[in-house]
Amino acid sequence: MTTRRAFATSLLGLGLGGGHAQSAPAGVWDALRTPGHFALIRHALAPGTFDPPGFRLDDCTSQRNLSAEGRVQASRMGDLFRGNGIVEAMVYSSQWCRCLETATLMKLGDVRPQPLLNSFAQNRERASQQTAALRPWIAVLDLARPTVMVTHQVVITALSDIFPGNGEIVVMRRERDGRLVLHGRLPTA
Repeated sequence: MTTRRAFATSLLGLGLGGGHAQSAPAGVWDALRTPGHFALIRHALAPGTFDPPGFRLDDCTSQRNLSAEGRVQASRMGDLFRGNGIVEAMVYSSQWCRCLETATLMKLGDVRPQPLLNSFAQNRERASQQTAALRPWIAVLDLARPTVMVTHQVVITALSDIFPGNGEIVVMRRERDGRLVLHGRLPTA
């Protein structure tokens, strides 16, 4: 069975196909197992937009959270990684509960909260400063083993110019000069 067909079969077997399996670039999973690459993942399905006024990071009941479908999606995303030979990874997450829960349900390793991955959707004035701080953090990050960063659409878009769907995996390559280059995309919804 070819690698592409095996990948498509694994997606369809996980219920993640939805016609996206054919569009996945060849070699994306190989890249994630190769030093210098990492996955930016938009949190799984959390219906709605923005968080309610007065939400707090330390109180999940005050935030927009994963739906039951989002929790299943997050678990299947972890299955997708394992089905493609990545059973453990360095896992970093935004401090938002929907991101932490997505990362935890993927079961790829201990989840390390990283404030630089937090959303700035409701405070766009932070976008430039936060992105400027995030890039050097990524530039010195040890990418010798698979690395996953669960975050928000605005953060992924700031780094990649990609507008990801819920649970979408955006695979990036860090160049020697620190530039970040899009390697491929893996929709999971």
